[in-house]
Amino acid sequence: MDDIWIEKYRPRTLDEVIGQKPIVERLKAYVKTKNVPHLIFAGPAGTGKTTSALALSKELFADTWRQNFMELNASDERGIDVIRGKIKNFARISPLGDVPFKIIFLDEADSLTPDAQAALRRTMEKYTHICRFILSVNYSSKIIEPIQSRCAIFRFKPLTSEDIKNYLRRIAQKEGLEITKDGLETLIFVSRGDMRKAVNVLQMSASLSNRITADLLYEVSSMAKPEDIKKLLTTALSGDFIAARNQLYDILLKQGLSGEDLVKQIHQQIFDLPITEESKIRLIEKTGEIEFRLTEGSNAQIQLETLLAFFVKEGSIS
Repeated sequence: MDDIWIEKYRPRTLDEVIGQKPIVERLKAYVKTKNVPHLIFAGPAGTGKTTSALALSKELFADTWRQNFMELNASDERGIDVIRGKIKNFARISPLGDVPFKIIFLDEADSLTPDAQAALRRTMEKYTHICRFILSVNYSSKIIEPIQSRCAIFRFKPLTSEDIKNYLRRIAQKEGLEITKDGLETLIFVSRGDMRKAVNVLQMSASLSNRITADLLYEVSSMAKPEDIKKLLTTALSGDFIAARNQLYDILLKQGLSGEDLVKQIHQQIFDLPITEESKIRLIEKTGEIEFRLTEGSNAQIQLETLLAFFVKEGSIS
């Protein structure tokens, strides 16, 4: 599904950006002085990095922002040819209006190859008088040091539950939706600070019903209910491997979850289990090992059964 609501309800100005007040204040100071350095926006997905870049450009350039702003997704166009072609050609053209520079926004810039980053460093250096770069990344450490040293780094934090709730309530009111209390809490659980994910899950649910409940949200978000995961782990810790295995298959087959998604939810539930700290440490270690095996292409069914068997053994020790 297209991110229709993401664009429909995206903040248009910096004052509308929520949950990142210190960053917004600094960006507003740049707008006021019309002097923007190269920037790195680093942080988790769905916390406002792209929105902040767009809002900054709209306030800075006003009516000419489309002519002075270029956005590229570096995960799709991450080779050295893109740096030497599209970016270099845009960078060396003089800006329109009274702002003495243009802005190039590179989304997911931590996907750029090392060669492309080296070429980008040179482009930033050569055209800095008429062009500024904003690099959006999940991990700033993946950007080479020569680029980091040329940029002011802004670190975005995950949005608070209250920020997400208020934003979702506003969307629900304008779209004529009813979100139940457990539905709102489920949206917070599913999104985990990612506003984009919260809005997309709400949009998908709204296509099925105007009443947004917890059951509907779990159905469309491909996540198991926390109580089902807890029941699975409790059964395994009690020593009943066959019953736990049957519950595992119910979750995987009936709800259509992937092995990686299930392991992540198991990891979250371990901390709430009534077992000793030493047992939790061993279970976390084993869960991490299984997650690594799955990402390397191992069979999900075999690996998850292995993890359940470890829970059964740990339960007998405890």
